[in-house]
Amino acid sequence: MADFVSDFWHWFIIIPTLIGIFALFPFIYMNRGSKKAGEAETTGHVWDEDLKEYNNPLPGWWLNMFVITLVFGIIYLILYPGLGRFEGLLQWSSLQQYKDQLQVAEETYTPRFKQYAAVDIQTLAKDDAAIKSGERLYANYCSVCHGSDARGAKGYPNLRDQDWLYGGEPEQIKSSILNGRQAAMPAWEAVLGESGVLDVTEYVLSLSGRDHDQPAAARGKTQFEAVCAACHQADGTGNPALGAPNLTNRIWLYGGSRKSIIESITIGRNGVMPAHREFLGEDRVHVLTAYIYSLSQEYENE
Repeated sequence: MADFVSDFWHWFIIIPTLIGIFALFPFIYMNRGSKKAGEAETTGHVWDEDLKEYNNPLPGWWLNMFVITLVFGIIYLILYPGLGRFEGLLQWSSLQQYKDQLQVAEETYTPRFKQYAAVDIQTLAKDDAAIKSGERLYANYCSVCHGSDARGAKGYPNLRDQDWLYGGEPEQIKSSILNGRQAAMPAWEAVLGESGVLDVTEYVLSLSGRDHDQPAAARGKTQFEAVCAACHQADGTGNPALGAPNLTNRIWLYGGSRKSIIESITIGRNGVMPAHREFLGEDRVHVLTAYIYSLSQEYENE
């Protein structure tokens, strides 16, 4: 409320609110009813010859409930913000409450994360208490992209397998979380032409042992070595230093159908993994890394 551009809006809230509340008191008083026992008025509406609609006052307890809610509203507006710029006698604000809760959380959990940070990731990945903390961090900050089960989705890597774009060693995972990643697959249609895209697609299919057009794949191999091998390596096994995926397995970030591969080569792909260094801090990222690393180790041992 403190960012009103003029006093008009401050009073525009206060005046109608207070008028509305206090105008209800005389309205309730006028409808309190004062009929004596045995007296009753009708509205004049009659159905089926003798069925009359009576005009009885509202029950007293009902009217008293209205009065209680009005009194509660007045007390609330005195104690808490709700009338323009008036902050309330208690000086409460949602921002200050958030800061207070954040401070309590920092004082409670920071020492624990510092203790975990002194342990290497591979050892920490076997600590049940640390893994539970990492799992909660993952649920809050990572699951929206990688899924609640960490199995990813189209364009978002599966964190439970052994296929890593930038490497799956503890320090490589930690670096990805701390610093983020910016992936870029350029569009190649202008360079290869439509027929070249189709030929390279067939060659890419052949790398993972899938059904393909052999003559087209033979032509695509030459083009692959000319424009794709710089990132994906001549044998198609990829390059973690560049985030270039391995094309010889059957794990596909954007889909492995012929149509999806054609689309990737034609228009390219762009992916962003935001950096979490400033947001989470290194100690929390250390624990989060241990949790993610533990997921891939579970996969390896299955």
